[in-house]
Amino acid sequence: DNIPKGKPFIIASNHASYYDSLLVPSAIVPKIDKKLHALVNSYYWKPFLTRFFLNLWEAIPVYVGKEKNSKEKNKQATEKAINYLKNKEVVMIFPEGRRNDGKLIKAYTGVAKIALKARVPVLPVGVIDSNKVLPRGKTFPRFKRCEIKIGRLMSFEKYYSKKVDEKTYQSITRQIMKQIAGLIGQKYNY
Repeated sequence: DNIPKGKPFIIASNHASYYDSLLVPSAIVPKIDKKLHALVNSYYWKPFLTRFFLNLWEAIPVYVGKEKNSKEKNKQATEKAINYLKNKEVVMIFPEGRRNDGKLIKAYTGVAKIALKARVPVLPVGVIDSNKVLPRGKTFPRFKRCEIKIGRLMSFEKYYSKKVDEKTYQSITRQIMKQIAGLIGQKYNY
């Protein structure tokens, strides 16, 4: 019931397993009948097989670490995400930026920046125990049960006409992560 129909939004989810990358879209895409574009670490464009699927799904590479021109490339990634949203499509972000070990870690502010610049709401999603289905370092999934919880849509319209700074982005990111934490029964203390 919390998944919006007919309008663009950002999916923001915790990230404890590679399985999240398939689980979250498989739960949401059939309900929206729209294309979903995920922001993904550029590293995964190196192997042919993952590159093939990422390009097929029109994922957006994000450059981490010491990649050449990473700041400029990430600015382009943000613009690409905003353009997809303006075309009434959906973008998925794991604000933590990498997999955690089942406990939330400090999130990056990209989700807040894109939400404000595109003027779209954020749908918080909590995934519980996906790290037990596909643990770190394992290739094949385990026969374990995991759960996905979809929160209420979060709107940040009150910021659209205001000048925002890094502190505002951090505050919005914290609000989003606290909603995700509540969905999965954890605390977000960053």
